[in-house]
Amino acid sequence: MNKEIKSFVTAVILLTLSLVIGLVGFVYIEDYTIGDAFYMTVITFSTVGFNEVNPLSENGRLFTSFYIIFNLGIFAYVVSVVTTYIFEGKLNSVFKNFISTKEVKKMKGHIIVCGYGRNGKKACEELYKNNRKFILVEFNEELLFAREEVKNYQVVIGDATHDETLCEAGIEKASALITTLPNDAANVFITLTAKELNPNLTIISRASQEQSEKKLLRAGASKVIMPDAVGGTHMAQLIIKPYVIEFLELLTGEGSNELKLEEVVFDVFKDEFRGKSVRELDVRNRTGVTVVGFRDPQHGFIFNPSPDTKILRGDVMIISGSEESIKKFKTFYT
Repeated sequence: MNKEIKSFVTAVILLTLSLVIGLVGFVYIEDYTIGDAFYMTVITFSTVGFNEVNPLSENGRLFTSFYIIFNLGIFAYVVSVVTTYIFEGKLNSVFKNFISTKEVKKMKGHIIVCGYGRNGKKACEELYKNNRKFILVEFNEELLFAREEVKNYQVVIGDATHDETLCEAGIEKASALITTLPNDAANVFITLTAKELNPNLTIISRASQEQSEKKLLRAGASKVIMPDAVGGTHMAQLIIKPYVIEFLELLTGEGSNELKLEEVVFDVFKDEFRGKSVRELDVRNRTGVTVVGFRDPQHGFIFNPSPDTKILRGDVMIISGSEESIKKFKTFYT
C-alpha cells in the first residue's frame, strides 16, 4: 500500500473514530437520541458553531471541551488529506495505481525491472521500444512521476528487496528480472529472493564491484553486467577499432542508419519452413535480411552458417536487417 492510500485510510479511520466517540459520548452523557447525537457530533467536529440541541450539563460541557481539543488535530489532518487528493491530483494518481495493479495481475511471461536509475531507465526504454511486456519497480515515487515517459509503463511502487513488492509485480509469472540498483548487496538480496520465488526466472543483475560478480552468480543471476567496465572497454574500442564499433552501433540501433538483430526460434516458423536449409529458405532474396548466426543445443553458436544448415527443433536463427525487412521476414516465415 503506497503513501497516498495509507494517508487516506488513516484519515478515514480517524474520522470514523472521532464520530463514534462523539456519538457514544452525547448519547451516554446527555441522553440524546442517535439523530441528535450525530448532529452534535458533526457540528462539534467541524467547529461550525451552531446551537446545541439542548443546553449541555456540566459533564456534557466538559466532554465537549475535551472532544473539541481532541478533534482539532484530526480535523486539520483530514482536511489536508482531502485537499491533497482534490487539488494536487492524488486521487487521479491513486486511481491510476489501482488500474495498474489490476493490469499487473493479468500479466504473464513479463519482465521485471528493479530500479529506475541510469541503467534502469535505459533498460525500460529498450524493452518499450521492442514492445516487450515489463513492470518497473521503484521505491522513489517522486522520481517516477517527474519523468514523462513513465506514464507509458506499468509501475509498482515499493522496495524491490521486499518479498511482497516482488509478488505484487507478479514475480511467480514473470519470465525475467533485471535488477539495476547501485547497491550490490541489494542486487544480491533481490536475486536470492527472486530465485526462491521463481526458480525458472532469468535474472540479469548489475554489479559495481568485481568481487560482487561471483556472489551474484552464486545467488542465481544468469548474467552479471558491470556498466563501468563495459563503458571503459567501449571507449577504448572506439579508438582501437572505430569502424567495428560503428558497425555494432548500427546493429544495436544507436547509429544513424539503424539495423536490427533479431532472434527467431524454431517454434515460430510456419510448418512448411521447419527442417529447411538456409539455401532452401532463401531469406535474403525473399525478404532482404541476412542470416548471421545459428544456435543449436549441440554445437552452440555458429557464425555465418553454411547454406546447408537446417533449422531444426531447439535451434535459434539470428538475422540482421532493416526494420522493414525484418517485418517482411516475420510476415512470410512465421
